[in-house]
Amino acid sequence: MRIPGLFQTEDHTRALFDLFVPALPRLEVELRIAHRLARHAVVASDPGVPYVGLIHEAALRLRMGGRRVAKAQLSRLLEESERPNVSLLVIPFAAEGFPMAGDTMMYVAAASPHLDTAEVDSPIGAVFFDSPTQLANFRRRLDLVEQVALNPSESRDLILEIADEL
Repeated sequence: MRIPGLFQTEDHTRALFDLFVPALPRLEVELRIAHRLARHAVVASDPGVPYVGLIHEAALRLRMGGRRVAKAQLSRLLEESERPNVSLLVIPFAAEGFPMAGDTMMYVAAASPHLDTAEVDSPIGAVFFDSPTQLANFRRRLDLVEQVALNPSESRDLILEIADEL
């Protein structure tokens, strides 16, 4: 239900962290923002690194940080979706349920499958999973979500439509 951290703008990320209760110390917010922005280099620097981002329509419609910040965030997603190694897939409101509602998760497939890792974000921080059973469950859930998501072209069209509404 969030914009993938790899593609968040600085203002969007700041707006997210400003909602934490209790409030995070300013230094911690700045360090978290810098870390999140630096992770983008993984996808941007190597077109051979594939990335599939699943985003629920609700995340696209939230005006995190206000109208200006939300519009800039959608523009960033559209820009990133043009990368040859990036596929952004939107789960529309019309999807009849999906197995990861509410989760924010990243699955990193390594060159060797035994090094795969799943990360689930929570209000208290990231939790990492690497056991074969856990990874198989996460991979299955992702496969099911991809089945209800719009294809990349339809996803891009929906992002454009929502941006135009702003």
